[in-house]
Amino acid sequence: MHDLIVLLLSYARGIWRYRWWILGTAWFVSIIGWAVVMKLPDQYEASARVYVDTESLLKPLLRGMAVEGNERQRLLLMTKTLLSRPNMEKVMRMSDLDLQAKTEQDTENIVKELQDNISLGTTRDVNLYTISYGNDKPELAKLVVKSLLTIFVESNLGEKRKEQDSARQFLEQQIADYERRLAEAEDRRKRFKQKNLAFMAEEGGGGYYQKLQQNQALLTQAELELKIQEDRLQALEEQMEDAEDEPFYEDLLSAGPSTIYDARISSLEANLDELLLRYTEKHPDIINTRRTIEDLKRKQQQEMEASLVDGEDALGMETSSNPIYQQLRLTYADAKANVAARQVVVEEYKKRIENLESAVDRVLQVESEEQQLNRDYGILQSQHQSLMQRLESARLSHDIDTSAGAVRFRIVEPPRVPPNPSGPPRMLLSSGVLLGGLAAGLALAFFMSQLRPTFDDRKTLNEIMDLPVLGSVGMIWTKAQLKNRQRRHLAFLTGLLGLVSIYGLVMAVYLFQLDWIGYLGEFRRMAGL
Repeated sequence: MHDLIVLLLSYARGIWRYRWWILGTAWFVSIIGWAVVMKLPDQYEASARVYVDTESLLKPLLRGMAVEGNERQRLLLMTKTLLSRPNMEKVMRMSDLDLQAKTEQDTENIVKELQDNISLGTTRDVNLYTISYGNDKPELAKLVVKSLLTIFVESNLGEKRKEQDSARQFLEQQIADYERRLAEAEDRRKRFKQKNLAFMAEEGGGGYYQKLQQNQALLTQAELELKIQEDRLQALEEQMEDAEDEPFYEDLLSAGPSTIYDARISSLEANLDELLLRYTEKHPDIINTRRTIEDLKRKQQQEMEASLVDGEDALGMETSSNPIYQQLRLTYADAKANVAARQVVVEEYKKRIENLESAVDRVLQVESEEQQLNRDYGILQSQHQSLMQRLESARLSHDIDTSAGAVRFRIVEPPRVPPNPSGPPRMLLSSGVLLGGLAAGLALAFFMSQLRPTFDDRKTLNEIMDLPVLGSVGMIWTKAQLKNRQRRHLAFLTGLLGLVSIYGLVMAVYLFQLDWIGYLGEFRRMAGL
């Protein structure tokens, strides 16, 4: 530690020998530096503050109905790209800076100068943005900030509406395409039904297997009814054989043919009512029963007319036969007709089942193709409805932005330029110039002391020369030399104080904003007088 202190003291003594170099260099650098700082043009900083409100009152009311965009994310992206080259070129055109660009390099320089001097600040957790720009021309600085503020507001709104228009156009194109495809699918379904109507199941009637089971069930029921009618027909045949030998009853004959037909008609109508409860009007049993009732009524009417015309002779002929036998014959004829009708129904169902069984491959193929067509049509219809809902949401979002505005910009402070310049920091620069001059003088003095070194004590001389030093002789100063030495010290101190005084004067000019140029001109006029 002692050696280090000795070394530092030796350096200090060496620098002190060249103290005039320090003072001269400090004066030279300071005067030139202060002059340059004074010549620097004033910088005026224009600024504006804008608040972005992304919380609209309509958002909670229309949640789920309109498209909700990420306004904060879009705003953050806009602030990141605000100082991009395209925006700087817009600012350059809006502030007429492009008139100064004669070459491509001039344009690059202007864009770079704007990017370097424009600053965008934000407040944490609050969408409050500050845009500032400094220039030696206050009006130009204000115009640049105003242009950038316009771009910041209009770009956010314009970009969002551009996205909405693009999305809406895309949805409208997709909806038109799906409408065309739906029309084509409907046309394919119509042509398919027209071509394969015979092999398709009825609406709500199920598929092929269900239709086959229904026909088999109907065939079984028709065969059962045919068996009943055949048994009845056989029973009537036996009754007719027994009725031929039965005696004649005058009381039955006195009833006349009208009573016999009425009883049969009533029986058939009751049977018809039972059939209507089970079948439709197009069922063969119902059709045959109605036909039989109409035939009986027609025969009854004919016999009544014949009895009126022929008188007693017709009545005598009618009463000559057995009425029970006649009634059985009528019933037998009706039963026989019913058996024939049941046979026709059974044959029809058998034919249907045979047709279904023979066309099983074709029916299954038709059902498969129909399901595929219906499935494709259902998918297209579902997508079309979904796109329509999204289009309505997009239109509602556009209407909200147009009428109320999802993002609102509030200019807290319009672009303004303070009357006093904001820069450059002349006091700081002047202080730096003074310190720089002193540092340059110290460095030059240290360099000179190393070029022309001296020995300040015996130990250093002994170590460097490697020779024994027996003693040293001190310097004896005369009075004249002492006075001369004091004068040099006083001159050095005066030069240093003068430098500090000029520095203080410069600081006072900047601190109190004195018009030193005007004062200098006034002084020159007074000196000239």
